[in-house]
Amino acid sequence: MKSGFHIWVVALTFFLVGSCKNDDPEMVNDTADDTADEVITVELPKRAGSRPETTTDIPHVQIDVELVPEVNEELNRRVYSIPGIEERPSVVAGWQGIWITEDVSVVVPEALIGDREFAHIHNDGSLHIFLEPSRSNEAVESCWAVLHPFAVQRLEGYDGFVMLYTPQTLDELDVTFQLIVDGYNYVTGQSLLATDYP
Repeated sequence: MKSGFHIWVVALTFFLVGSCKNDDPEMVNDTADDTADEVITVELPKRAGSRPETTTDIPHVQIDVELVPEVNEELNRRVYSIPGIEERPSVVAGWQGIWITEDVSVVVPEALIGDREFAHIHNDGSLHIFLEPSRSNEAVESCWAVLHPFAVQRLEGYDGFVMLYTPQTLDELDVTFQLIVDGYNYVTGQSLLATDYP
């Protein structure tokens, strides 16, 4: 039998992943600090269509979404063209890990999934990543991401942890890649521009 807390988490998750046509969904991560003002970000467009369905527990995955091979190939090309990024097996379930190399400083170590892994790509092209918490709110609000269940539950160390949905077109990939670069900048303190890696 599910606990009252678990039912509350599931209900809150369903509320957050409602239709993308809702202009002002309530956000769980409401942290705002002075450092958020210093981060240069690109405004996110509203993602078209409805949100992909996802599980509400662990493992946290999309349901019935397939990748588009040429878009996924371009995702991989762009991600691993970022200086200081390398591909290694994820510390979680053997996914395709996106790791920060040893020569790059990590300024927000709590935003690593494990060791020096700051994101990982699933077999369907979706990926888990830490974003600066206010940026994760923007990504969820504009329908490019969904909070990981641990972020919904407000577990310590999971602020800003989201799943980015599988990009289905190159235009969607542009936004997804922007968010990946945002996450990399957040973890490393750098100011790379996604447009430098077309």
